[in-house]
Amino acid sequence: MKILAIILNTFKEAVRDRILYSILVFALFMIGGSALLAVLSIGQEAKIIEDLGLSCISIFGTFIAIFLGIGLVYKEIEKRTLYVLLSKAVHRAQFILGKYLGLTLVILVNVSIMGLGLFMLSRVYCREWPWHLLLGLTFILVELLVVTALATLFSTFSTPTLSAIFTLSLFFIGHLSPDLRLFSARFGGAATRFIIDLFYYLLPNFRHFHFESPLAHALPLDGIALFQAATYGLMYATALLLLAMLIFSARDLK
Repeated sequence: MKILAIILNTFKEAVRDRILYSILVFALFMIGGSALLAVLSIGQEAKIIEDLGLSCISIFGTFIAIFLGIGLVYKEIEKRTLYVLLSKAVHRAQFILGKYLGLTLVILVNVSIMGLGLFMLSRVYCREWPWHLLLGLTFILVELLVVTALATLFSTFSTPTLSAIFTLSLFFIGHLSPDLRLFSARFGGAATRFIIDLFYYLLPNFRHFHFESPLAHALPLDGIALFQAATYGLMYATALLLLAMLIFSARDLK
């Protein structure tokens, strides 16, 4: 019950944040804007709308996860509401878990709204419901679970500004790490390859969660690869969340 109360309170606080609606409206605007590009490509309307639509949902979902997640702990300490919660026998690990799940609920709702907008747009222009995009939306949610866990982790020991910088940096590195590894394998020395490989295996690899292009082009997907990607994302998010709980439990709040 304590965790549920924290989840609901986090959700209510997030939906009152104006930046959430600003990002959501702009995301829907960009998804709708993909129809303008689709008009310019004869016979490729569905592919462009679906590919760009999923990309927009991923990008703006990431913005929502970061800008709401970086202040999860900092705001509670600043407003001193955290001390009230802890005085009511709420464990610090329960607080972090409740905050994370509350933000996850916010992201789920927003991704659903953006996904519905993409479905409606695809229905209007392509005359059919793009049910195959549900798989793409599912893996966008898995990716956002990891991003949210990163933002939550950094929020336990850093300021919102630094948390945003750290999370965005790891987000971009996580998308570029396969290319960096390939480049270092061809042109780098032994030390460079070792460092890049270390980062490649330790940092999250967000490329695992992106299936926009094959879905838009109706290409077959490997079921084993999908299962591995989902398992990787859930396990990585869980590990980050456990680390956040450990750090916050050991933090001196005085």
